[in-house]
Formats: sequence, structure tokens, C-alpha cells
Amino acid sequence: MTRRTGYVWHERYAWHDTGTHIGIYPSGGMSQPYHAFESSQSKSRIAGLIEVSGMLDELTRVGARPATRDELLRVHTAAHVDRIKAESDGAGGDGGDGTTPFGPGSYEIAALAAGGTIAATDHVLTGAADNAYALVRPPGHHAVAETGMGYCLFNNVAVAIEHARATYGTRRVAIVDYDVHHGNGAQSIYWDDPDVLTISLHQERLFPQDSGDVSETGGPGAEGSCINVPLPAGSGNGAYLAAIDRVVAPAIAAFAPELIMVCSGFDASPLDPLGCMTVGSEGFGLMAARLVEIATEVCDGHLVLTHEGGYSPVHAPFCALAVLEALSGRPTGVVDPFAVGFEHSPAHALRPWQEEAIAQAEEVVRALGVD
Repeated sequence: MTRRTGYVWHERYAWHDTGTHIGIYPSGGMSQPYHAFESSQSKSRIAGLIEVSGMLDELTRVGARPATRDELLRVHTAAHVDRIKAESDGAGGDGGDGTTPFGPGSYEIAALAAGGTIAATDHVLTGAADNAYALVRPPGHHAVAETGMGYCLFNNVAVAIEHARATYGTRRVAIVDYDVHHGNGAQSIYWDDPDVLTISLHQERLFPQDSGDVSETGGPGAEGSCINVPLPAGSGNGAYLAAIDRVVAPAIAAFAPELIMVCSGFDASPLDPLGCMTVGSEGFGLMAARLVEIATEVCDGHLVLTHEGGYSPVHAPFCALAVLEALSGRPTGVVDPFAVGFEHSPAHALRPWQEEAIAQAEEVVRALGVD
């Protein structure tokens, strides 16, 4: 079945300047200048493959527009928004944790990333598209109300959710985050909100190292609205798909949201420099297909994906294309050249220690009323 899939990309996203960090840390002294892992390379190459594969012709183009200051302030403190703006108007600065560099003009680009996610959400909620993918940069899922971190300046998903609430009266929203790093931003922002379900599938204790444990389930009055699946390093397609079927699907069915937002990061790829997982492009495509099914069953197909991590410039494009094929129901015939080495890896089998992590998360789901 083919579907109308909205697609956001703006060349300005590639102009967000993260400088000469050595991957994560500032260069200087004995640290030879290089570039931040969060650079334009993987996202530009994703956009390139989407175009040359012919997929672009099958998508509904969605124009990005910048989020306004007032829209950002629905999620972030004025002190944070104004500091990013002031540093962006000068020589640039840092998101707040010392490892989130940005250059001149990055405030406007970050606002465009949040606004691109808003535009994708608008298209889905108005019926202009069946689902949507916002290929935006900088990412957003680590940003909390008062600061940026982990390459993220503003929390794109949260800004879009608050726009949906203010504009369409949307009340209940589920966030599914399969980026290899914990979705700490949404967890923090919605910790006390029982009407937003946050589900994060991530590598255990990777980043941030002090968050993402299965015991973190929501604040007073919102218990059970936060679900973490901290998977052991090395987890592949089998563990992730089991988590989708046994944790994500029943949790969303019990929660009954009106909208599902997905933080789509491809840093669980075996070629990613910032993770130690083994999810292949086929695995990402299968997860996306399952999320389409879940959204169809629960919330009239209202599904919006916004781009987060994924730092392998050579592999992330094939992972993204697989997701867009699943969202649109339109195969391109493009073959992932890395599949020969990764798709038949024994790492994709569900292992007992991965099973244990998923089973613990299932206990949290049962608190939502699912047997």
C-alpha cells in the first residue's frame, strides 16, 4: 500500500557550523583539529540519496519555516533561548554542555529545524500527508528546557508537540525514540505530564550516562508515562524489533495517543562512531513499517518522524532510505552495499541478556494496563 509521505529538507540545515572539534571535544593543545561527528556530511548525503534514488519524486515536499521565539518558549526557558540567540549573533558558542558547538547564524538554523518538525506535523494533522519525515539539523532530543546538550540546541519534537496542542487541541502524544542515545530531553520535559508517553530504546548508559534506566517511569501523577528500554551494547535487529513488538506496540495501544512522534536516529548502525549497536538498514526499515502499522491501528496513521543522530556518512543514507520506503510504501530498488557484511550477522539474534532488558521494560508497560 502506498502512502503520501511528507518530507522536510532545507539546504540551510547543512550550514549549521559545528567547527573543528575532534569528534566530541574541542580541538587545541595535543588535540589536532578535525570536525565534530555532528557535521553536515551524513544529513547532506541522506538528502542526496533520497534524490538520486528517485524517492524524492514519490514524496510530498514540505517547506520548512522557522519556529518563532514564542513557539520555542512553550518548551524552553527564555534564558536559554536568548543566550543561544546572542551567541549565534556573535562568533558562535556552545549549547550548554561544552560539547555542543555552534557557529554564527545557528540560532536561525536551529529555529528552522524546530519549525521544520512543526511543518511536518501540520501536514499530518491537516491530512495533507499520511505521515512525514523531517530531515532536520541540528538534532533536538537531548535538549532540555533550560539548556542544550549532546549536539542539540532546541528540542524539535517537544516544540512540535506543543504547537500541535496549541493549534489543533491535540492532548495525548506518544514519543518513540530509537536513537542509540537516551531520549533524555523529552523525558525531562514531560516527566510530570501524564498526557505524553515517552519511550526510549537506547544503548545502556551510553549518553547521558546517568539517565535512561528502566526504573525511570515518570513523576508524581505521571507514573508509567515514561518507558526506557536500555539495551546492552551489540544489540541488533532482533533486539530492536522485539522491543518494538513487546514494549512499544502494547504501550502505545494502552496509552491511545492522538499522534505518534518518532525521534529517528541511525546511530544504532554498526558503522556509527558514537554507538556500539548493530542495527542494519533492513532493521530500521522494519521498525518504521511496524510503527506505521501501530499508528494506523491507534491514531488514524498520525505519525511524524524527525531526524536526530546518525554519524556514519556512508551508512546513514541507506538506513534513512529504508525508513522512507517503509513510510511511503514505495520501494526504490536501491541495495545497501553494507548489507552483505551486516544483515546476516549473528549479532541480529535476540540474546538472553537482551531479552532480560526487554522483559524489565514490559513490566513498566503492564502498569499502563496491558496484560
